Amino acid sequence: MAVYDRCPMKIAVPCVLSLSWTLTDTRGQTIDELAEPVEFFYGGQDLLPKVEEALLGQEAGHEAHLHLEPEHAFGDYRSELVCFEARELFPEKLETGMHFEGLPSGSVTPDMPADVLYAVTEIYPSHVVLDGNHPLAGLALRLHLKVRDVREATDAEVEAGTLGTAGITVLNTAPPGSATH
Repeated sequence: MAVYDRCPMKIAVPCVLSLSWTLTDTRGQTIDELAEPVEFFYGGQDLLPKVEEALLGQEAGHEAHLHLEPEHAFGDYRSELVCFEARELFPEKLETGMHFEGLPSGSVTPDMPADVLYAVTEIYPSHVVLDGNHPLAGLALRLHLKVRDVREATDAEVEAGTLGTAGITVLNTAPPGSATH
């Protein structure tokens, strides 16, 4: 009976990658770290296009050092996504860093997207400042990542186009014990 070595699977659409990484700003300040590997769907919605581009054709063990300009990461900072809404529209218990999906009912700022996650950045007695930008918008980033494993995607994963894995965990910027609303 012949024994065959398993050929390592190359990264191609669609597959599932197990990655670890360190994300820093251009000054070297750590923004996010995945010390333990996390799975991501490759060829869908889980990874930034520039990250997928750098990994295409690679296999487990590959390491990449990427520099991502804002347009290849989380976009430029858009001041038009910042607005002021009346304090009375929000829950009594409100803290800087809390997030809301869309603006609250009764909001008066025109032309604000409804499908955006807004962060509370400042609280005043009469109003609240909300920012719909991604926390990393406008920043150039450095990503050091390592491919820990590559496997075939299941039919369900291909159909979903995602594993539902939160990529960069900086979105969890709410104070401990607070909720995303």
